[in-house]
Amino acid sequence: MTKPKIEAGNILIAEPFMLESEFKQSVVLICDHMDSDGTVGFVLNKRINMDIQELIADFPEFESEVFFGGPVQTDTIHYIHNVGDLLDESRKVCNGVYWGGDFEKLKFLIKSELIQPENIRFFVGYAGWSPGQLYEEMGVKSWILSRMHHNYIFKENPDFLWEKTLIDKGNHFSILSQVPDNINWS
Repeated sequence: MTKPKIEAGNILIAEPFMLESEFKQSVVLICDHMDSDGTVGFVLNKRINMDIQELIADFPEFESEVFFGGPVQTDTIHYIHNVGDLLDESRKVCNGVYWGGDFEKLKFLIKSELIQPENIRFFVGYAGWSPGQLYEEMGVKSWILSRMHHNYIFKENPDFLWEKTLIDKGNHFSILSQVPDNINWS
């Protein structure tokens, strides 16, 4: 079997029968992958009922949702955005999608209204895999690998993202998108 090509800009779509609650019906954007170092990504479709100002004391007033990025280092805040040309030190993940950047400049751009809520998404924690771990999980069919589209973050409703990514993948994956969240076999 050929080893899948994992790279920044891919998404991982949880298989419909994944039982792990943190990743059940999740879509994870891979932001960094090195076979020697492992993988870092963010769950795109698990909202947290918090404002960014509740998490960062001196943050400017800003109406932005916060998401559960993953179970690793849940005491950290990360952000994905589409303004890499404005935010110094941003790291391009794929077309139209950037990770991080100068935090003080981010606050300045928000105060100046140059970054709007539709330009950015904040995450608590991240999803991480040690070297080889993600390949193992893919080998037991825990994840479906696909390409990222910037609309998945900035335009799509996160509540329907899992279904949308499976439908976009086509073929039998669109049928998998119809598997209910809770299956009762009795």
